[in-house]
Amino acid sequence: MYTVAALYHFTRFDDPAALRGPLLDLCKSQGVSGTLLLAKEGINGTIAGSRAGIDAVIAHIKSLPGCADFIWKESTATVPPFHRMKVRLKREIVTMGQPDVDPIANGTGHYVEPAEWNALIKAPDVAVIDTRNDYEVAIGTFDGAIDPMTKTFGEFPAWWEENKHRFHNKRIAMFCTGGIRCEKSTNFLMGQGVEDVYHLKGGILKYLEEVPQEESTWDGECFVFDARVSVGHGLKEGPHLLCYACRRPILPEDRNRPEFEEGVACHQCAHETSADDKDRFRERQKQIALAKKRGTHHIGGL
Repeated sequence: MYTVAALYHFTRFDDPAALRGPLLDLCKSQGVSGTLLLAKEGINGTIAGSRAGIDAVIAHIKSLPGCADFIWKESTATVPPFHRMKVRLKREIVTMGQPDVDPIANGTGHYVEPAEWNALIKAPDVAVIDTRNDYEVAIGTFDGAIDPMTKTFGEFPAWWEENKHRFHNKRIAMFCTGGIRCEKSTNFLMGQGVEDVYHLKGGILKYLEEVPQEESTWDGECFVFDARVSVGHGLKEGPHLLCYACRRPILPEDRNRPEFEEGVACHQCAHETSADDKDRFRERQKQIALAKKRGTHHIGGL
C-alpha cells in the first residue's frame, strides 16, 4: 500500500531554485515519487511512497520558510501512483495568469468546513461554481454546481467577466480538488468587488474523506492527477482509466468504443488529432510496451 500526500502552501520563497536540489535529493533517497512545484509564492504537488518516506518529506517541507503549519491531505493507492520524481520551478504554483492575484498579501474567501458545506450550497442566495477543468467536472461535481466549461484554470477570469451579470446579489461558493485553485479564484473575485465569497476548505478530497456518503451532495467521482485517475467517497479508488493520448478520464467500457486505440485515441479526442499525431502516438505506445516487456518504465508513461 502506498501513502499519497496532496499538498500546497502559499508562502514567500525568496529563492525557490535553492530549495529544489535538497528537496529532490531527499525524495529520491526516500523512494518517494510524484511532482512538486516550487515558485516564489509557495509549493504545490502530490507525492507517493512508503509511510516513512512521506513522513520524511513532509518534515522537510515543514522546515522550509513559512511552512511550519502547512496542511496536507493523505489517501492510499494499491499500485504506484507515479513512476518518477520531479521538482519543478514555476512562475506560479497554480497558473491563473493574473499578476494582481495574491492570496498571501490580499487574503482569500471565507473557508467553509466540509461539515458545513451542504448547508451553504443549499441556500437559495448562493451560487456554487466548480473552478476545475471541463474534463474533471465531467466525471463528478456537487449537485447544482455551475460548470464554467474551462479547459484550463487560466480561462476562469475571462469566463467570470462574461458571466458575472448572472450572479448579481448572490453569495459565491467555490470549490476545487484540494483547495489551491480556490485560494486564487476567491482572491480574484474579491478583487473584482464581490464581497461574499466562500470556498470549501481542503477541497473535494477533504469533503469525500469526512462527509458520510449518505449525507453527501457529491455526485460521481473526483479526478486526481495520478495513476488512480479518480477517487470516490472515503477516497476509495474509482473506476476510471486514463486516455494516454489526451490525458482525460475514461471508463473501462469506453475501451470498447470504435474510436479507442490504446495510447492513441479515445472517443473524446479521436477527432482532435491528425493522422500524423496518431502515428506519433502509436510509436510512443510501441516504445512503452517494449519498455514494459523489459521490466522498465518508459518516460512517456505517467
